[in-house]
Amino acid sequence: MRKLHTLAAIAALAVTPLAGLALANPMVGGAAMFTTKNIVENAVNSKDHTTLVAAVKAAGLVDTLASPGPFTVFAPTNAAFAKLPAGTVDTLLKPENKGTLTSVLTYHVVAGRMTSADIMAAIKAGHGSATLTTVQGEPLTATMRGKHLILTDAKGGRSMVTIANVMQSNGVIHVVDTVLMP
Repeated sequence: MRKLHTLAAIAALAVTPLAGLALANPMVGGAAMFTTKNIVENAVNSKDHTTLVAAVKAAGLVDTLASPGPFTVFAPTNAAFAKLPAGTVDTLLKPENKGTLTSVLTYHVVAGRMTSADIMAAIKAGHGSATLTTVQGEPLTATMRGKHLILTDAKGGRSMVTIANVMQSNGVIHVVDTVLMP
């Protein structure tokens, strides 16, 4: 009987770390984020990213962000979009503004999988700042303010990473508190 309990305990330990990997991701918008799902599959479950999901759909970027990638996405929350001047989001979501919307959204994406440790290493190597080239083509500047990772856009606007390293099957998401503008 003792042998049976020991085997059961060993089996439980063998399974637990694997199960823990899926749970190691931070919760985003009240939803679990799974490393086995892609960026789009996870984002649609976050109640804090409904505006971003609507924008990705309106820009026709769902298939791109569901592809193998990998991508690093700086994902603005609904509150980040709410900081924009009144009417901006509604204007961007209109079909005639698809090009502008696509430009804004792809400015939040960097090709490759960059964890916060990767970005911080680049900042250190750059003596305090790192230039990240976005899929849109323009740079973002990454710096540290204390323990906070800060992104500065082409217009001088700043956004802070509030949740880092949300791992996806096709990249990584870093939640940000302000929409970045090319």
